[in-house]
Amino acid sequence: MPDYRERLHVVTYRAILDVGREAVHFLSKLPAGERRRRGTRAGSRALTCFHQAVLVLRHFRDGTLPCDPAPDFAIGRATAYRYTDEGTDVLAEQAPDLDRALQQAREDGATHLIPDGTVVATDRCTAKTLSVKGERIDLWYSGKAGHHGGNLQALCEPDGFPAFVSDVEPSCVHDVTAARIHVLPALYPAAARGAADAGRSGLSGSRHRRPHSVHHPQRRPRPGGGRRNRRPPERGLRCLGERGFALLTQRWRLLKHITASPTKIGGIAQAALVLTRFEHGRLN
Repeated sequence: MPDYRERLHVVTYRAILDVGREAVHFLSKLPAGERRRRGTRAGSRALTCFHQAVLVLRHFRDGTLPCDPAPDFAIGRATAYRYTDEGTDVLAEQAPDLDRALQQAREDGATHLIPDGTVVATDRCTAKTLSVKGERIDLWYSGKAGHHGGNLQALCEPDGFPAFVSDVEPSCVHDVTAARIHVLPALYPAAARGAADAGRSGLSGSRHRRPHSVHHPQRRPRPGGGRRNRRPPERGLRCLGERGFALLTQRWRLLKHITASPTKIGGIAQAALVLTRFEHGRLN
């Protein structure tokens, strides 16, 4: 009896990748340079640099697994994953570091920068760690977000456009702690004014013995209960920080839920930052 797959009539259809051709050409130049650096012989790779760029952009734009479009390119699963990782790495290398982002902000005359953080959902998280109370907890589980993920910190321009994205920290790490690791070491010396959210009240204060370069909305108890913001203007500025991650996650659906190793979240977010800044003409 013939196998079911032999009797299966495959249906093909056309699809459109809603990414500009300029972005594909921009991305294709990066693996081309990497291949020249490695001395890769012409015609020895299964995909050209252009089609590799299309594969990577489909992965970022739709959030599909690299193995899903592999049959469209007539390549194997392992090759699709390898090509996708290569494209992500060369993109992430173009992302600005914190010092470069601060320097660019000064050159552009930015009056302030807005720090913000988020937890990118992921799975495949079985690593354990000890809490401050000595209890055994999931390393990548966020009690605040209610799911597993990676903690990312970002700096946004005054209009909310993302300027810098940090490496990933396990989501059990508090936002303030992650900011002290990835943002504050360069932010304080640069004396850049920032507007943080009210949950980051530990970013400034006398115990740091530093200039108050990070401002956050203060709270005071409301007479009828609850809390009220004492600095509405700063909250109005800080809310633009939410736009930075919204631009990344809404444009590149891969950041909504990452199925790869959570340690790769930082590189994926930085690659998405490069693509976003290129599409908006802000890549320097």
